[in-house]
Amino acid sequence: MTFQALLTERSGDGTVSSSVQTLDDDRLPPGNVLVEVEWAGLNYKDGLCLTGQGGLVRNYPHVAGIDFAGNVRESDDSRYRPGDAVVLTGWRVGETHWGGYATRARVQGDWLVPLPAGLSSRDSMVVGTAGLTAMLAINRLEMLGIQPASGEVLVTGAAGGVGSIAIALLHRLGCSITALSGRPQHADMLQNLGATTILDRAEFLAEPDKPLENARFAAAIDCVGGDILGKLLRQIAYGGSVASLGNAAGIALNTNVLPFLLRSVNLLGIDSVMQPYKARMSAWARLTGLFDLAAYAGNVEEIGFDALPDKARQILRGEVRGRVLVRPQ
Repeated sequence: MTFQALLTERSGDGTVSSSVQTLDDDRLPPGNVLVEVEWAGLNYKDGLCLTGQGGLVRNYPHVAGIDFAGNVRESDDSRYRPGDAVVLTGWRVGETHWGGYATRARVQGDWLVPLPAGLSSRDSMVVGTAGLTAMLAINRLEMLGIQPASGEVLVTGAAGGVGSIAIALLHRLGCSITALSGRPQHADMLQNLGATTILDRAEFLAEPDKPLENARFAAAIDCVGGDILGKLLRQIAYGGSVASLGNAAGIALNTNVLPFLLRSVNLLGIDSVMQPYKARMSAWARLTGLFDLAAYAGNVEEIGFDALPDKARQILRGEVRGRVLVRPQ
């Protein structure tokens, strides 16, 4: 038996390249469930894996793709039977374990969840890792008392997958949203998703830094990190919270203790990779009822394996908006 995959290889001089190849099934890594992949997603991490950046991939050749959906072909896990529809996000699949940029993937049953009722496999990848992460962030903010009446919520990296879905979810929940973006050409998209205010990234960063700045936001979902996270912490109102879930702008955090000591601000780390099964299922169940797939449809692009290398470079340059879905060839 053979399958198609986008195989990423590294040459002797360290150059990383990817090409569509036909491989034998015995090339697949160990696992107790074999899945026929129907759809995969493109995420920032996938861009790093396909270009050899960030040190995420240690062993080559490699198949990237950190999330995918499809149907079980073979299973030695009693929870899954042939024909079952499943979704995978996280667990470092696509990084240390071959992922979804293939027509087949062999994984551990512990890494899968059943396809949520009411979603097709394509729907689940429109949501994907981005939507799951956004939902986990919102759930944490709500646990600490953030509600629509609390005030304005800032979303950074707003035109990307996580940011745009976070805006759509917050809008459905009745929140007032400020979208921070360095891409003014996407202002209409962000307003259509529910943002009430568009804040230019350059203008935001150009404002003079102070140990504490005007308390503008009740909460924030930060998708980029770096200087933006350091600055927005100083603009969170008393008792507010910031959900931190990305580092596209850097891993350094330049801040001070005053937002925490004088305004009781909470900085929350959001990880979607190692979330336990119960938390994943809870987030997927809420997403199924809350996320408006029809309203988001205009922000979804479909590509094949051949287009992935170029699209990977684009997502790292911040040139991809919304969600990119990958059709196995």
